[in-house]
Amino acid sequence: MGDYSVGEVADVLDVSPDTVRRWVDSGYLPATRDDAGHRRVEAVALARFARSLYGEPDPEVRARESARNHVAGIVTRVVTDRVMAHVEVQAGPYQLVSLISRQAADDLGLAEGVMVTAVVKATNVSLVRAPT
Repeated sequence: MGDYSVGEVADVLDVSPDTVRRWVDSGYLPATRDDAGHRRVEAVALARFARSLYGEPDPEVRARESARNHVAGIVTRVVTDRVMAHVEVQAGPYQLVSLISRQAADDLGLAEGVMVTAVVKATNVSLVRAPT
């Protein structure tokens, strides 16, 4: 798992690198510095921060946007039993939940703090146009 650069954090949270730097500098997002002096954010700390940052999706945002089929995110929670895994992913302001086999989750090494790409394939996609 490890840690992530400011740019990687910005991509996952859908913000600018400057925003990430401000969060780190103000103490909102814990980070360390590597040997070259670059900020690094620990994976589990990022997962927890992502979860606390957005909470429930904003209904107005959902009414204006249609998500793309490939969405970068970070795993914020994994609950497994003998057969299945419930995996929660924070992708910008969106929380995605995937129910997959335990074996698939284990094979992918899914755990809190792991960066993933959620690929959404749906036979029915509803779009709502925002008022003009």
